Amino acid sequence: MTLKPKAILGIFGIFVIFAVMFFVPAGTLKFWQGWAYLGTVFGFWAFAITYFYAHDPELIERRMRRKEKVTEQQRIMFVVKIIIVALYLVPGFDHRFAWSHVPAWLTILALVLVLAGYVMTSWVMKCNSYASRVVEVEAGQTVTTTGPYAIVRHPMYLGMGVMCLATPLALGSYYAIPAGVLAIPLLMLRLLNEEKLLRQEPPGYPEYCQQTRFRLIPSVW
Repeated sequence: MTLKPKAILGIFGIFVIFAVMFFVPAGTLKFWQGWAYLGTVFGFWAFAITYFYAHDPELIERRMRRKEKVTEQQRIMFVVKIIIVALYLVPGFDHRFAWSHVPAWLTILALVLVLAGYVMTSWVMKCNSYASRVVEVEAGQTVTTTGPYAIVRHPMYLGMGVMCLATPLALGSYYAIPAGVLAIPLLMLRLLNEEKLLRQEPPGYPEYCQQTRFRLIPSVW
């Protein structure tokens, strides 16, 4: 199968999985927060995939890789996946049993933050064609120091962190917030482990770390 149909099938499959995780626990399709989330996220994904397919198809191939090569990363991602499933399942149950009463304005604001997180990750991918889904260093890979990488060393994790923290409220749930919060230390562990690899290769990464001091949050860490 060529790259284009693989990408289309991939995003369609993820859409179906998200829909199942939202609406089956909710017990109804009348879950407007779920529809708003799906429309926003997958509308943006469709735009991003179309853009990168035209301008950087190799990046799409890298983003479709899922098997981690580093044992520590395999363990971290196993736990991350469990937390992410909870992050998307709990809001549906919350909607069914009316546990939370998140005001619409807060849900919309959180949805804007989710979108901002995706914009950040896309900016990272535009600046760094080697931004694979898995932790790896390819032959000939160079250090990216421009764009968001001039602000923090791991801007994609920053975008992902914003998405994890904003998703519960974007789906109208206070009870899913712990799952979003728990994802943050795991992202931190993942990036620290990734830095061990990056400090060995590609060339110039230790010097980049001296130039860009903060890993994840500007002026904090």
